[in-house]
Amino acid sequence: MNRKTLVLPAVIGLLAPVLAACGGSDSGSGDSGAIVVGTTDRFTASKDAPAPLDPAYAYDVGTWNILRQTVQTLMIQPRGEGEPVPEAAERCGFTDTGNERYACTLRDGLTFAGGNAVRAADVKYSIDRARSLKADSGVFALLSTIDTVETQGDREVIFHLKTADATFPYKLSTPVAGIVDPDDYPKNKLRDGFDLEGSGPYTLKADVEDGELVKAEFTRNPDYKGALEVNNDKVDMVSYKDADAMGKALDEGDIDLMTRTMSPDQIRELSADSDTDIDLVEMPGLEIRYLGFNTDAPTVKSKAVRQAMAQVVNRSALVSKVYGSQAEPLYSLVPASVTGHSNSFFNKYGEPNVTKARSLLNQANITTPVKLTLHYTTDHYGPATKKEFEVLRDQLNSSGLFDVGIKGTPWDTFRPAEKKGEYDVYGMGWFPDFPDADNFLAPFLDADNTLGSPYDNSRIRGTLIPESRREADRLSASSSLTDIQDIVAGDVPVLPLWQGKQYVAARDDITGTAYALNSASTLQLWELGRGVSG
Repeated sequence: MNRKTLVLPAVIGLLAPVLAACGGSDSGSGDSGAIVVGTTDRFTASKDAPAPLDPAYAYDVGTWNILRQTVQTLMIQPRGEGEPVPEAAERCGFTDTGNERYACTLRDGLTFAGGNAVRAADVKYSIDRARSLKADSGVFALLSTIDTVETQGDREVIFHLKTADATFPYKLSTPVAGIVDPDDYPKNKLRDGFDLEGSGPYTLKADVEDGELVKAEFTRNPDYKGALEVNNDKVDMVSYKDADAMGKALDEGDIDLMTRTMSPDQIRELSADSDTDIDLVEMPGLEIRYLGFNTDAPTVKSKAVRQAMAQVVNRSALVSKVYGSQAEPLYSLVPASVTGHSNSFFNKYGEPNVTKARSLLNQANITTPVKLTLHYTTDHYGPATKKEFEVLRDQLNSSGLFDVGIKGTPWDTFRPAEKKGEYDVYGMGWFPDFPDADNFLAPFLDADNTLGSPYDNSRIRGTLIPESRREADRLSASSSLTDIQDIVAGDVPVLPLWQGKQYVAARDDITGTAYALNSASTLQLWELGRGVSG
């Protein structure tokens, strides 16, 4: 029968599985073949994004889920609770009291999949390359606190930081800090297409059709040396056009596991079904959804318009109608379970109130109804996105203060247009690079932010973000973090909507599913194995 496995956190980031009874049926994909994972992520090489898998460019959860299997980083986020641990490194740590000098020693005998030795100079090359290329994805901003990278011999790497950054070990665990072979990755340009080599637990063979990666074949790297225990020899990741096609493939035994992105209906059905050989694993997640604003656009340049939207939107009704128990209303960019969270938007606006919203617009001499288009992506965040934006449209229009239309666009067109500032208001999601409040604030508010947002608050950038990073004890950073969230609630350069749980559905002979995703929504394919159904 079906089992719904709950993975509950004792503290943030801790994944502790609680298992129920299981059912019995043979997997349709065969006991000796690859474990097959389904996804609705689309991987396209285009004129606007010719290098989707280059670590110096990639900056979305789908491409990072490929990179994390193949490109090794000095540090890695642990399976459960705690700070990053050494991966390609044997050891790492701050060597001063001010958190401004960070040193790592590489493991002995590391090699790239092509056979070349991994040296300290390669780490420096990889980091400096990402910083100098400054890809328009904005991923290089994760390395913004680095001043210089120094090497001593073949195994010692020293990072000299511009300012104290207690989050720096986390940043070294992200794919932008992935170690690449200079023979394969040119210094002055991105590596186009889907070729990818590293020193991680798997090698990659990309199956490409018409400029799109349709299947990623991960084969265990026999020369891998690192902190991870690899529990399988091969995993295939297959990209499906939508959640229905992916769900059908799981039902028919064509795949063994699916995760991104199941529909709310699929999750409800799997949770309720007591007679199937497919198990649903539910775990806490740090995914958030929000509206972004081009604060230079005439329609939303006035802060009063953005504040009025914040005053009208009913998050509880939105979540209830679209996602049910699979999500929770969010009143800050920082999720409720992360240290430093503050309900800043609720504190400022309280419950939805049309009268207060009208007053905000009247005081700013804004003519109503304000005509807007809300843009969303049709194929990146799951099939419920359209319904979500229909609910948002209806909420805003029913106030009488707005005349809102919605428009959906595929991700490979949506994301470049958003970065170019072509949308006044747009819907985005965020899967954290690492589970710290800084990573829910700086990527949207700092210089070179991932949205390309023109919003610039000098106190946030010049004082509060640097101030918060000086605190190794993240609870001690709460005052600075709260101030940032309060400023965001007042200026509304972004409007947080909800945070969601994460789910994996797998045939019941697949083991390790409780650890298939970590708290930052990272796929950990090395955790998967094949056991006995029943």
